[in-house]
Amino acid sequence: MAKKALFEWEGTEYKFEDKSADWYWALGIIATSVAIAAVLFNNILLALLVIVASVVVGIHAAKHERIHRFQITEDGIFIDTNFYDFHRMISYSVLEYADETLPPSLSLKTKYFLAPHLLIPIHNYDPVEIYEYISQHLPEGRHDRSRLDRLVELFKL
Repeated sequence: MAKKALFEWEGTEYKFEDKSADWYWALGIIATSVAIAAVLFNNILLALLVIVASVVVGIHAAKHERIHRFQITEDGIFIDTNFYDFHRMISYSVLEYADETLPPSLSLKTKYFLAPHLLIPIHNYDPVEIYEYISQHLPEGRHDRSRLDRLVELFKL
């Protein structure tokens, strides 16, 4: 039985940054160079992996952001149709950024294999309200930016 949403809003998963043709050329040159080096060292599997990975990164980089629907219920959080139960979450934190253009975010560490860290932008609600509600279900934890977050920011993915 579906639970009533206590908080509900829509937002994008990330801020899209348009990449120039030079960005894609650099990706291709680096991937080709690494693949050629791998072939020279008789590592064909690595060469294929690098080529496939660079194509996937290129496709992902060109993808525009999608609008997602976020809902916080009594039992957990819905992101579109995916449900994340509070019982399978480790900790939470509400992040507010120095950059005023970025909305505050709800950061959740979970036990889900394919979604160990959820970062949900908070729109149309006071972050303190969400903080107070989530604190009834989860312990607060320290949620620093990971190395992966920094790489994504560096390469504008």
